Amino acid sequence: MSTLPRRGFVQVTTLGLAALGLRPTSLVSRSHAAESAPLAWKVRRRLESQGLWAVRESVESWPASHTAAVVCDMWDLHHCKNATDRVGELAPRMNTFLQALRRAGVLIIHAPSSCLKPYEGTPARRRAQEAPAAANLPKDISEWCHKIPAEERGTYPIDQSDGGCDTPDAPQKEWAAQLKAQGRNPGSPWLRQIDLLEIKDEDAVSDSGIEIWNLTEARGIRNVLVMGVHTNMCVLGRPFGLRQMSKNGRQTVLVRDLTDTMYNPAMKPHVDHFTGTDLIVEHIEKFVCGSTTSASLLGGKAFRFKADPRPTSLTDA
Repeated sequence: MSTLPRRGFVQVTTLGLAALGLRPTSLVSRSHAAESAPLAWKVRRRLESQGLWAVRESVESWPASHTAAVVCDMWDLHHCKNATDRVGELAPRMNTFLQALRRAGVLIIHAPSSCLKPYEGTPARRRAQEAPAAANLPKDISEWCHKIPAEERGTYPIDQSDGGCDTPDAPQKEWAAQLKAQGRNPGSPWLRQIDLLEIKDEDAVSDSGIEIWNLTEARGIRNVLVMGVHTNMCVLGRPFGLRQMSKNGRQTVLVRDLTDTMYNPAMKPHVDHFTGTDLIVEHIEKFVCGSTTSASLLGGKAFRFKADPRPTSLTDA
């Protein structure tokens, strides 16, 4: 793999993957050999031709040393009770995935927005702060990105104008009272990243688009996996999110089974919560970037929330 293009990935067919001797599950079990091996991802995109959209999947090979994984806003608590519960359910699988990435040599960047105080002075926090200033810093990398030009071609698929909390009124009011009793602001109770996700000394911690850009640029990172919550808000829009990374030239991929959406089925298009997430993922695959699943690396089936009522045949295998 000595002739990788500048953007740091190679598309290969499934047969080509076998010819290279790469299997996603094998990367988890190898130790030192895996650290220099390319990571193979099954990436899904949606391409338009004559007004029709088709799903296209390809296997892409990324050098681990040129790859980062960004964990977006996996807070300890959320103002929405159901959202908090889903983060707690999601975190163990995400931690297993991050462990595998770390062993392979991928840089793990934890980005718990507005919750950096617990990490001040740690090696992971200093790593982001001390990254040298990049010569190619995008002018708006410190800002939220609410839309990129490609999205003008489509219609945003869900109504999140109510904030997206899907917890029924009674348990939500009880949750707010519990947060207040803990001395937390019921509207923004997060204080740190959820403890179910390990932060190692070799990782980085930042919620700054500038710091994260500097860090990835200094390390020659061109490939970015993004996971965390919530897909339709922070994962897409943060300064380190999918839109900013993609539009500024990073080869960006959403880990679609390690995410969740702030969507209330009482709002349009009046589908269940998990279908709402899938509609957002579809929008991303059309207009922002491709997606993959944790199963590309870990093997087996993609993560699935226990409350997802849909038949397995309608969700990722």
